[in-house]
Amino acid sequence: MSIALILEMAVSANPDRTALVSGDLRLTTQQLSDLADGGAGVIAGSQAKHVAYVGTGGVMLPLLIFASARAGLAFTSLNYRLSAESIQALIRRLSEPLVVVDRRYRQMVGDCGKQIMVSDDFVEAARSSDPVTEIADPDSVAIVLFTSGTTSEPKAVELSHNNLTSYITGTVEFDSAAPADAALICVPPYHIAGVGAALSNLYAGRTMVYLPDFDAEEWVRLVNRERITTATVVPTMLDRIVSVLEKGHHELPSLRNLAYGGSKVGLPLIRRALELLPNVGFVNAYGLTETSSTIAVLTPEDHRRAHRASDPAIAKRLGSVGQAVPGIELQIRDERGRVLPPGEPGELFVRGAQVSGRYTGIGSVLDEDGWFPTKDIAILDEDGYLYISGRSDDTIIRGGENIAPAEVEDVLIEHPDVRDVAVVGVDDPHWGQAIVAVVVPADGADPDPEELRAHVRENLRGSRTPDRVVFRAELPTNATGKVLRRELAQALRATPAGQ
Repeated sequence: MSIALILEMAVSANPDRTALVSGDLRLTTQQLSDLADGGAGVIAGSQAKHVAYVGTGGVMLPLLIFASARAGLAFTSLNYRLSAESIQALIRRLSEPLVVVDRRYRQMVGDCGKQIMVSDDFVEAARSSDPVTEIADPDSVAIVLFTSGTTSEPKAVELSHNNLTSYITGTVEFDSAAPADAALICVPPYHIAGVGAALSNLYAGRTMVYLPDFDAEEWVRLVNRERITTATVVPTMLDRIVSVLEKGHHELPSLRNLAYGGSKVGLPLIRRALELLPNVGFVNAYGLTETSSTIAVLTPEDHRRAHRASDPAIAKRLGSVGQAVPGIELQIRDERGRVLPPGEPGELFVRGAQVSGRYTGIGSVLDEDGWFPTKDIAILDEDGYLYISGRSDDTIIRGGENIAPAEVEDVLIEHPDVRDVAVVGVDDPHWGQAIVAVVVPADGADPDPEELRAHVRENLRGSRTPDRVVFRAELPTNATGKVLRRELAQALRATPAGQ
């Protein structure tokens, strides 16, 4: 099944429903489909072999996804926050692309690509171009996304039409939304969550309201103005939204579900959000680019039960990413590839039709049985709840002992003087690596490093106690809230102990 069929089904179900709102632009499903038809004609006329986009999204993301699919070409949205040099380097890795770029980023792309069009010009051309419709091979590549490259050079992940439609049809009920349902989308267009939001909301029948440049005050205003029922945010966005709600005493009466994901979220922030929005169903969604988005979900009911639970085993689930979605299998393996029992930490492996595990220039990394190695260290409990400890690359080896940064972070974030924290390993001549906790103090707090070290020692084995505690005004993160640990480690190596 081609992803183009998702738009065709939406048009067939309700051609006059508002499909998307982007600034002053509003398009029905039929209008979006007509524009995608014309866009396919523009793409075909360019003689390109790939379609790339550099910009903030909005209408351009779903338009180019479906126009590319109807033209029979793969589509890639690139990170507009990168340097011009980095953007151009990624474009050169694509085969003869048509590059569509928002006007404010035009200089960033230089002369890369077979042809370059400013987004507004592409839309105007699409309005008058003859339509083109190619029937794509379901096994062909529909979307190519570059990984964030937080620990290595970005890889180009290839997602087939079958991967993406398997995810959508396995997790979303077609045309299941109420007529007034609307989703607020502010995740980046170059992230798998942005692609998934465009496909899943259209398939469900929700109006997509885009906020390309996130601002917490504007987010709250849009929720109320557009009567948003569903939204997806990354942790840094949730933190800012909570701050706005606390200061402004806002109410969000229309909001029913709020999904978060992209990186780990501190439990104090989740508890505060649950208290501020008691009528909202929170969803923790965990997934990877290589898995076509979400593979595990902590549901609203899971959140409510864990938040009010007196049983520690149930309360602990608030820190999990939930259970596998339909069609997904999970395994935890040790370093020798043996499948581990519940409660044992190891590397997470994933299998299912939505899982690609394929990279341009590398090929498939699935094993002979179709399992994908996520490189995430995780635990599955007896009831199938999944707990992510972090990337295997982030593991600190101190005195021969493997230490997951997350277990130290989970303790420190509960200290009242800590707003945010990241734990990294730095080279140490005695221990091999030393544990360094980088702490963002809570507003108005002046934490004592020794008190924070004692707090960890009281809750974990002594070997987990940070060797150093340093303070920063904020942590370096990417657009989805993932801490840039390499940057932190490099900065710490350049900073003498005691500073």
